[in-house]
Amino acid sequence: MNEWLIYRGVGVPHDGITRLPPPPPWRAFDGEPPPDAAPSDEDPATGEPDAPVGDSSTLRRLGSRRQDVRLDGPDAEELDVINAALYLRRPLLVTGRPGTGKSTLAHAVAHELKLGRVLRWPIVSRSGLQDGLYRYDAIARLQDVQIAANAGRPEQGPGIGDYIRLGPLGTALLPGSRPRVLLIDELDKSDIDLPNDLLNVLEEGEFAIPELERVAEREPEVEVLTDDGRKVTLRGGRVRCRAFPFIVLTSNGERDFPAALLRRCIHLELAPPDEKRLSAMVKAHLGEEAAERGGELIREFLARAQHEVIAADQLLNAIFLTHYAAPPTRESLADLLVQRLDRAR
Repeated sequence: MNEWLIYRGVGVPHDGITRLPPPPPWRAFDGEPPPDAAPSDEDPATGEPDAPVGDSSTLRRLGSRRQDVRLDGPDAEELDVINAALYLRRPLLVTGRPGTGKSTLAHAVAHELKLGRVLRWPIVSRSGLQDGLYRYDAIARLQDVQIAANAGRPEQGPGIGDYIRLGPLGTALLPGSRPRVLLIDELDKSDIDLPNDLLNVLEEGEFAIPELERVAEREPEVEVLTDDGRKVTLRGGRVRCRAFPFIVLTSNGERDFPAALLRRCIHLELAPPDEKRLSAMVKAHLGEEAAERGGELIREFLARAQHEVIAADQLLNAIFLTHYAAPPTRESLADLLVQRLDRAR
């Protein structure tokens, strides 16, 4: 095993993240941990020592028999690119056809390096930068202030922090000794402005919350909720990272991104999985017997993938369901479930 690798793609949790050297000078950040930040030996998602690695979403993606995922590890070039992003503290832009495992990569890194729950920001056409950073519910605060005033208890009105919740990107940028893993999923679905709006945050590793900056003199420290559902204390209305998060941006290649974003990212193009990887994926989710039983379906899937856009999760659905059906229903079910994604609707 190449000694420089932090993430090895073996699928087994280890403490390799402790060997990650300091960042290059231009990617060093000095955010101060809040007083209630989790120590380095605690799970960043729960704040509890010896907490389980990852979460239910990670286990679903990697498979309940995830000890077999080590058979489905990245090739040498993929490992080099992933580790380059870790060393350089740069976002990883992962492109490839649907079903090649782009979003699963974030979960695999979080699981193996014991970095806790993956923070996920699914992008839609209406997504804006602030959705990822934080949300401020001004209407709820106004209503609660009016209720307290009408009850004759204006001095007991709620604090502003009760109405601010950090989004997945904002939570990932909280200062800590270990990086969080953030998945920004399907960036190509965003409107034209979001990739450019991300530039400053990804470069500077910090952002401001104007609502808190305005009250910073009388409330220098405010407790807010994170995307994990945990309370943290912010100082001066700003968030600045210490360990830059491991950010995975995924794209199906449906649009071009601005050069300014591309130069801030490390690019990884994922090839469609081969028979070995598909078989390992089936083993990880459904077991050895299912992989053997679905061998013909795997080979048919690979043959079709040469000229059709189909996804690996369709294959999993087919192998799982055909276990319960008898021929010839089994074959017709497989054809029904594995339909090409590039056909006209």
